[in-house]
Amino acid sequence: MDYIIIVFITFWILQTRGKVNTGKFVKDAGKSLDFLREEDYTFYAKAKYGEKVDIDKLFDMRIRNGFVGFIMMLFVFITDLTFINIVFAGIVAFLLFKLNYFSLKRYHKKHLHEINMQLPYFLKGLEILIQHYTVPVALSRSIDTAPEIFREGLSEMIAKINSGDSSGDPYMEFARAYPVRDSMRMMRLLYRLSLGDQENKHNQVIMFASSVSALQNKSREQKYKDRLNGMEKRTMIMLVCTGGGVLVILLLSMLMFFQF
Repeated sequence: MDYIIIVFITFWILQTRGKVNTGKFVKDAGKSLDFLREEDYTFYAKAKYGEKVDIDKLFDMRIRNGFVGFIMMLFVFITDLTFINIVFAGIVAFLLFKLNYFSLKRYHKKHLHEINMQLPYFLKGLEILIQHYTVPVALSRSIDTAPEIFREGLSEMIAKINSGDSSGDPYMEFARAYPVRDSMRMMRLLYRLSLGDQENKHNQVIMFASSVSALQNKSREQKYKDRLNGMEKRTMIMLVCTGGGVLVILLLSMLMFFQF
């Protein structure tokens, strides 16, 4: 263990004095290992961090994490550096490299599920406001009561509408920012409602309300399925734990029986 500490201290001294430039090494490695970058990695990274995120910097950090993990595993196995141990170190490095990608993918899935569950209830509140105000005013008034996940997108949409953009682009951009079930269709309905005159408003509101109710029913069904799935998972965990516990007790009983 002492030699590992010495190696780390030596490496740190060389790094701080500029004798070893790990940043340049990681950047060069990132260029040569770019083929490892997943096709949907950019999409997931921008979905979480926004359009201005530096994708190359994030990827270089993944390379660095994998490299550091590989070196650390080699230090652990340095007294027994067999082929199997080197392969194991490579597997650990690959898993560390993939960790960020899996995290972004999991976040995106959870994020979309959250939007999918809350969108119908946000639209229901908007439907009530539309009955008394114009669509832009109703959108402005909905920010305070809207789920937090929609507030940034709403603020951007309202800012574009107030700046004079009377096209459907602000509505479509909001739908693309929250790309879940029926979001595109609902934003189109909302845009058409914003263009309609007062004579046709009642019929358009009824059509919008009908679509919102259908979305709410789907959301309730999904919540019910999620609850059932959660109960099934807990039941399976209990069965596995109970079965495992019984098996361990039987094995211990057999061992004690043979000992005596």
